[in-house]
Order: sequence, then C-alpha cells, then structure tokens
Amino acid sequence: MRYSLKQLAVFEEVANTRSVSKAAENLALTQSAASMALSQLEKLLGRPLFERQGKQMALTYWGAWLRPRAKQLLFDAQQIELGFYDQHIVSGEIHVAASQTAAEHLLPDLISMIDKDFPELRIQLSVSNAQKVIDRVRNYECELGIIEGRCDDSRVEQEVWCHDHLVIIASKYHPYAKLETVSLAQLEQAKWVLREQGAGTRKSFESAIHGVIDDLDVWREYEQIPVLRTLVMNGPYLSCLPYLDVVKHIERGELVALKVPELNMRRTLSFIWRADSIENPLRECIRREAIRMMKDRKMEM
Repeated sequence: MRYSLKQLAVFEEVANTRSVSKAAENLALTQSAASMALSQLEKLLGRPLFERQGKQMALTYWGAWLRPRAKQLLFDAQQIELGFYDQHIVSGEIHVAASQTAAEHLLPDLISMIDKDFPELRIQLSVSNAQKVIDRVRNYECELGIIEGRCDDSRVEQEVWCHDHLVIIASKYHPYAKLETVSLAQLEQAKWVLREQGAGTRKSFESAIHGVIDDLDVWREYEQIPVLRTLVMNGPYLSCLPYLDVVKHIERGELVALKVPELNMRRTLSFIWRADSIENPLRECIRREAIRMMKDRKMEM
C-alpha cells in the first residue's frame, strides 16, 4: 500500500478536530509534519480530502467516504498491536454517548459488568439529550449512542435495547393528586415544566399527546431532571418524566403519578451507530453485554 497508518491517523485527527494544528498537537507532531502527511495522502489518493471553511477544515465528499474506512484500518492496527503484546482480545477505548435516563440508571451497572469481564475495555462516556447523542454519532464523535425514542436519520442504524415508560407527575398537594384519573382537558388546563426541545423524553411525550391535546401551558423548559422534579414537588406544576427518574420520590410520597388512561406512555431505549461504520468488536461487546444484563434483570423480576 502506498499510504501509511501515520497519514491515516493525521487525516482522522484533522477530521475530528477540523484543524491541522490541533491534530498535530494531539498526535505529538509538528504542524509541518502533520501538514506534509495530509498533503502526501491527498496526492497519493488523487483527491482533495478537505476544504477550508473559514479557519476550519471541512471534509469533502471523498474525505467523508474515506473516514469510516480509515477509522476501521486504524482500529484494526491497534488490535493487532495489542494482540501481539498478549493483551485481551477485547481491549481498547470506545466513546459512548447516552441520554440522561440510560446514563443514570442503566449504564453504571453495565459498565461494572464490563469492567469485571473485560478489564481492558475502557468506556469514555458523555451524557446529553437524545438529539445531541444522534448528532455525535452522525459526526463521528462517538462509536455508539444510547437514546430514548426513535431516530429517523438514514445515516444511523438503530437497535432496540429495552423498554421503559413515562409518567405524568404532580406534587402531593396538587389538586389533581387526589383524583382517581385525570382527563385530557384537565391536563390542558395545567401549568407544565418539561424537558427541553430535542430531549428524547420531550419527543416521546409530544408523540403521546399528538392529536389528543392541542395546546399545553409550558412555563419552563430545563435539561436537568432534578430541577424539574423539585419544581413539581414545590410548586403547582405538572411534568412528564421517565418512571426510573421519579420512582423513589413516588414511593416516598413526595410525588404522585397521575393516571391518564387515554395516553400510551411506553417507549424504547435504543443503541445507535453510523450505518456506514464497519464492524467494531468493542461496540459489539457492549451491545451483547447490555442485552445480557436486561435478560438477567427480567429473570430476577
């Protein structure tokens, strides 16, 4: 092969940072060495891989085509090196992005399982709302995402991991708290505090009320679930949150889950990854162990 792994590593880091100088710094190279490696790669392949957009480097069509293939070659090279140093077959670092509910209630147990059985697999975790997770997967910033609800982007593959459900909550002092059931009309008259636009919880809730509730009185929107819980406990508001995020507060009597028979509040938690990515054993290991964890939990229940 005429191109080198060093050239591909520079290409990948420039694509990641959108800057030759930052790529050089991250790879412990001089800027001139990084620029030369990238220039040589473009000359050997006969295509421009980047174009300048202001002070940043943007992938061309050919660069976007090359990126997942370059990432796979670099990953395979790392696995070969680790294998010949007698390290575990499943080893290396993978970046996982997850939405809040999965990150808080499911991933700690999953990471503990993986640390026990695959000590050389290191998981770098970032937490944000579902839309930002999708963006990170789509932009090659992580190899695996975990979101609530659906992703309709054709560039992203999706696989259901497990199910959960949302609940509408109120303070124990709220007038609706003593009602056996709450009507759609009563929900429309209430004051609401909700997750921000782009959050999986918000999308699932809006999907559930679509066509049955025309307008909600939304007073506040926040990313932080604890903020929403506290506002509901201390004020005249309703909110809609994942059951896992409020079950302890319901059991302690601090919050009340309202019964609204007309609404289907079930949803999915899913893995997502780029559709053009080649098989990654670290990603497959996490998915396999995550599915096994949920099967064990169902057996215990």
